[in-house]
Amino acid sequence: MNSIQIGSFTISENSRPMVIAEISGNHNGSLSRALELLEIAKQSGADAVKIQTYTADTMTIDCDLPDFKVNGGLWDGKTLYELYQWAHTPWDWHQALFEKAKELDIILFSSPFDETAVDLLESYDVPAYKIASFEMTDLPLVERVAKTGKPIIVSTGMACLEEIEDVVKTVRNTGNNQLVLLHCVSSYPAKHSEYNLKTLVDLRERFDVITGLSDHSLTNVTSIASVALGASVVEKHFTFSRKEAGPDCAFSLEPQELKQLCTDLKIAWEAVGKVNYQLTNGEEQSKGFRRSIYAVSDIKKGDVFKPENIRRIRPGFGLAPKYYPQLIGNVAAIDIKRGTPINDSMVVN
Repeated sequence: MNSIQIGSFTISENSRPMVIAEISGNHNGSLSRALELLEIAKQSGADAVKIQTYTADTMTIDCDLPDFKVNGGLWDGKTLYELYQWAHTPWDWHQALFEKAKELDIILFSSPFDETAVDLLESYDVPAYKIASFEMTDLPLVERVAKTGKPIIVSTGMACLEEIEDVVKTVRNTGNNQLVLLHCVSSYPAKHSEYNLKTLVDLRERFDVITGLSDHSLTNVTSIASVALGASVVEKHFTFSRKEAGPDCAFSLEPQELKQLCTDLKIAWEAVGKVNYQLTNGEEQSKGFRRSIYAVSDIKKGDVFKPENIRRIRPGFGLAPKYYPQLIGNVAAIDIKRGTPINDSMVVN
């Protein structure tokens, strides 16, 4: 499994997880708000910001038949066309967004939802692409994105194993091996109990890919836990306030929560570390407080070691407690004062 370079960030099993802050439709139709969200992501410590590139007309048709209406959930009663007209990021904003990202020195990329969106994003030389869960079965789109040769991050929400196999094969058949699979639950918001984070491990082993998490839950706990299972990328929606009426605000992080997520993910990654049986510097200092074998009364040369004159006590500067049974019944080679740690040279045999 190779590392993947997205802008200035290297994604690998040995690197801290990349934090992607997803704006989605939380700009609420305001370019100035979208630009401010970029600033918030940078200030919070996110590594990248993701937007979505589509129009209502590239997503669906303007139709109010039952098939085209949302029933239940956050967007109940809206037609698909109304939803996407509300939530889309206008294409004429893209230049300002990419210029702002460059000014802030933060990575910006997007989810394209059709081939025309890929063409637009290629004109801005995006460093990577994201395939949304709902589009991952659109294999012609996946193939078009993969053929750019750019890194491609795919969310696997709603996908069965066969569909994941299809998307992996489609990407690799183009010769593009820069693939990241994000485990995802496509509910808004998603419950922690639905995540089954062990799937991250299986995806990594089954497909030999870098894995991560697209997290739609309401806290940071699921994201932090994913790092312990090897997530190399964590994606999370963010907004100014969940009280606002933006399309995705209800399940998005607020600025302070995004900042805390970035901090906590780094701590979690540092805590996971590597397989290690060497003592840390702190442990070396603590060794002195282990138990070891000490003289607890004065012992004369030739005296027999017995429970009355040696004990296993703290501190830890004498022989290890495992030698206690061998010492009992043995003979002192020298005079030993009470409070002296016992060592090999003090024992006849």
